[in-house]
Parts: sequence; structure tokens; C-alpha cells
Amino acid sequence: MQYGVCGGPEIGGVAAEAGYDYFEWSVGALLKPRESKEAFHESLEAVRNAPLPCPVLNCFIPEDLKITGPDADLRALEQYATVTLRRAEEAGVEVIVFGSGGSRRIPDGFDRQAALRQIVDFCRMLAPIARRYGVTVAIEPLNRADCNVLNTVGECAAIVREVDHPSLRLLVDSYHWAKDNDSLQDIATHGDLLSHVHIATVPNRLPPGAERCELAPFFEALREAGYHGRASIEAKIPDPMHDLTIALFIMTSLAKEAG
Repeated sequence: MQYGVCGGPEIGGVAAEAGYDYFEWSVGALLKPRESKEAFHESLEAVRNAPLPCPVLNCFIPEDLKITGPDADLRALEQYATVTLRRAEEAGVEVIVFGSGGSRRIPDGFDRQAALRQIVDFCRMLAPIARRYGVTVAIEPLNRADCNVLNTVGECAAIVREVDHPSLRLLVDSYHWAKDNDSLQDIATHGDLLSHVHIATVPNRLPPGAERCELAPFFEALREAGYHGRASIEAKIPDPMHDLTIALFIMTSLAKEAG
């Protein structure tokens, strides 16, 4: 696997020293879809000068741009996605993570089945645009405390299979997965859909090794899934050089032990 760290070019510099392969920034920070081309190119220059590449971005859809509920606007979402994905191609971004809990959260009192249809409609609109610009969008299961829809690997995989488009894939996150005691078997079952992985410990969302957390079963499930792609630490990192060095050793050891 390739290992990365979520954060900007500054954390990318530390990660490079610690032996990582890439860093994972956010859509808003790098691509600046709601800002000028000049603002985007300024951020792009910072990435191009960083010691590691930035092939993955997270935080796709802003909270005020709703995917579900009465305020959902598919046309506005399409316009935003088109700008984002066009700039992603220019920046060399290969994967964008679709977590966006605030945007996809179902409003209180809104019909759940109607909301799920809205999510499917959004993904069906999104996937061909992503393909046009050579980007894969990975749906991220979020724990129930962070969002009230698409909380499990199985639920997210069902959306990916329903949309059935090669540019819409699946992410698994060890923190969200462990916090809700999600299914190990579902990771293996849906391994053909996996395009990205996030890593952090429970309960405090730290890098591996920063607190006691059994991650071996998660890595074993990735092995069963046949996953050999990227895995990013998405965590609070109190002491970056120290924490990232230990975390990389632990992750590579767990992957080796899992076979």
C-alpha cells in the first residue's frame, strides 16, 4: 500500500521526512471551487512546490450546498461539481472523498427514502462528470454521531452498486468503522469497490500508536478485500514527526502481518 497523511503542504513536508508517499488536502483548500482561477492557481503552486504529491482530496461538498431535503438543488450541485472536477484534473487529483456529512445529512422530518433517492440522483449526475475529468469519487461511510445517512460500508456499497459507474467507488475509514462497530465482512465483500482508505484510532481519532487501539482486524479485512491502494491517516496529530514515524511503522507492520 501507499501511505499518506491528511493535511496541507506543511504536513506534507513532515510526512515526506517520515517516509510517507503523499498528502491528502481538502477540495476547498486546493481547488477553491467558489473562488477565482487566480486563487486556485496560487494553491496549486503551493502543492506543486511540496515535497510530496497530492493525489487525493477530501471535504467535497460544502455544508450549505444540500444534497438531501427540500433545499437540495441538483443544478447548483452540478455546477459546483463541474468546476471542482475540472480543477481536480488540472491539479492531477485522482480521487475525491465524498464524506460531506453536513451536505448529505437528512433534515429532521424529511422522508428518508426520498433523501436516499436524492443521494442516488446526485451520484448519477456526478459520476459521468468525474469520468470526464479522470477523477474517482469515493463515498465514505460516516459514523452515526457525525451524520444520519450512509453510516455503514454496506449502505455506501449499495449506493455505488445501484449507480453502477466506474468513477463512483467506495472508501472505508477505520475510525468511523470501529466507532459504530461496523461489519468486517462487508469490507471484504465489497473489496471490488474500494478505491481509498482512511486510518485513525478510536476513541480519540489519533494516528496508529498514539493510543491503544486494535487495528489488526481492519488490516486483515483489507487483505481479504484484495486492497493494495492508498491509505491516509485522517487524525489529530499532536506531535507530527514523532507520531507519523511510529504510525507508519505500525501500519506497514500490520499490512505485512495481514499478508
